[in-house]
Amino acid sequence: MGGLAVRGTGLYLSGHLRDTTSEGTSRGHLFARTHRLGHTARMRALILAALLSANPPTPEEARKLAAQRSWDDLYLAWSTVDPKGYPEPQRRTIAASLLKGCEALAGSDAVMAFSLGERAVLFDETAPGLRCLARTALATDQHGSAEDALRKGLERFPKEGHFGLELGRLLLEDKDPQGALAALEKVPPRSPEAAKARVLIQKARSESAEESAALAQARAIERRFSGESDDTGSVQTASSGLTYESGVAGDGMRTRANSRFVVKYFNNERDFGQRADYEGRIVSALDEAHVHTRQVLGEARETPVDVILYTREEFRTHQGAALARAVAGLYSDGAIRINDAAELTQQTRATLVHEYVHAVVDDLVRADQGGQPVPIWLNEGLAEYVEWRYLGSDKPPYALGNRLRGAAQAGQLPRLSDMAGQSLIQQRDPALAYGTSALAVRELLQEGGPARLLELIREVGRGTAFEEALQQRYGRSVPELEAAVKAALSRR
Repeated sequence: MGGLAVRGTGLYLSGHLRDTTSEGTSRGHLFARTHRLGHTARMRALILAALLSANPPTPEEARKLAAQRSWDDLYLAWSTVDPKGYPEPQRRTIAASLLKGCEALAGSDAVMAFSLGERAVLFDETAPGLRCLARTALATDQHGSAEDALRKGLERFPKEGHFGLELGRLLLEDKDPQGALAALEKVPPRSPEAAKARVLIQKARSESAEESAALAQARAIERRFSGESDDTGSVQTASSGLTYESGVAGDGMRTRANSRFVVKYFNNERDFGQRADYEGRIVSALDEAHVHTRQVLGEARETPVDVILYTREEFRTHQGAALARAVAGLYSDGAIRINDAAELTQQTRATLVHEYVHAVVDDLVRADQGGQPVPIWLNEGLAEYVEWRYLGSDKPPYALGNRLRGAAQAGQLPRLSDMAGQSLIQQRDPALAYGTSALAVRELLQEGGPARLLELIREVGRGTAFEEALQQRYGRSVPELEAAVKAALSRR
């Protein structure tokens, strides 16, 4: 968040008054609440913030404000304070006071309660803090923030059944039965939540089976669109509800298009049945990438994106041997280009997700209309993080995580400033570059959720310098973000 500053004889707030949450929920609570309090109370709150910005508040002040139930003053006092400025015992005391406000206001003022809970978790990630944060995030229609809090709780407190149960419930609501099943199965069998989890597990299994059946129907309709009758001879409906049109482009590439994607690939002398089945599987994987990205970020691409599928030999011919050996796919010149897409493995699907996120970023900055690109580490880090989530975690793979921790301890993490304008594949250690970038994005998402990050990207696309936009929206510099990544690695 932005900080409070003094200019001339007046006070103004930067950052807080902007609506930055997903799904249109107002987060301009400082303005809204001080407006309701009246002129005198507003000035008292603003003057208090100005005084505290000059003299950092103490844990004792947090306890005092919580005891007085002065929740507005409590939030205002701690809204821009850096937790790193306090030793761990003091952070726990501050977090406990902020959590009291979250719990006290959860039923009456969910917006302020969420903000207090968000700050509480930044100071100390406790199970009660994550529970309150998730609860108030749901109350303010911030499903992405709620999911993040529940996933973090499930990871940090696996013996508490609450997180697996509520995450499973949320994913079922978001039409992700397989993800829900994975979460629900982590509820300890002897926990108080186990009985409810078993009921939801049955529901998740049923919906997962229905989803598989729908995908089978989608493949059948794809054959129908290509001119081949299905086994029953009946007309069926694709699960996505999107109509695809097939054809052959002037360059000899076969195409399949709908409102989201224009899929292209060379015929490669595949017989008719192979082409139809291939198209159906690609369409299913692309829809999955679209749905997953919307679940994680709250948005997806609004305009259709070209997707070009290559065999390994074709990719080598068009993109070069060196790139063909190094990457599973890439997004360039407005199109997702997938290397060796003949077999849709889990990793190929993950690559589709990764490259689709690049297409989303391109759409956000309106690159085709002259928009300014975001730093490469941010673009690649966001795609990598969403890919991690697709593969079932918000952390890097185990081996890479160990390497990142070792590099952090040795002071050898790649610097974000060095990855702003150069492809990560050209860095000295590409794996560390991608991992560090994704962790930096995760830090931003944990602080402000996906809506704030996407607005940052839009702002840079409109021409604001990245460092300026980062300072305005997050109150931190690039070196401070690098330090946060290093600190996060040292805690794990």
